[in-house]
Amino acid sequence: MTPGDPVSWFLIEPGWNVVDRSGQQVGSVDEVAGDSSTDIFNGLSVSTSRLAKPRYVPSEQVAEIVEGEVRLKLSGDEVDKLDEFEEPPASTEILPEDSGGFLGSVRRLFGR
Repeated sequence: MTPGDPVSWFLIEPGWNVVDRSGQQVGSVDEVAGDSSTDIFNGLSVSTSRLAKPRYVPSEQVAEIVEGEVRLKLSGDEVDKLDEFEEPPASTEILPEDSGGFLGSVRRLFGR
């Protein structure tokens, strides 16, 4: 891989530089939001300063990912106006009341 070659979102690590569309550094990666099991990249939590809360950059605003750097489609001013990052809720699987899970399925299938 040569410098500047695009890489997968799976490789993004906390601390990588985040630059705006003009190439100016606007912060660093704090956290990556996505589901690696389904290869869905949702976005990034970006620390813009030590005192400010991290900002959420949706994946649609990421122009390119290269080793050590995430390049955005946004200007620095637009990054400053982004919403604060909020932790996604824990996912839960809710089954219908009468499902009974696997054992309920077996009971219905075999009448037990």
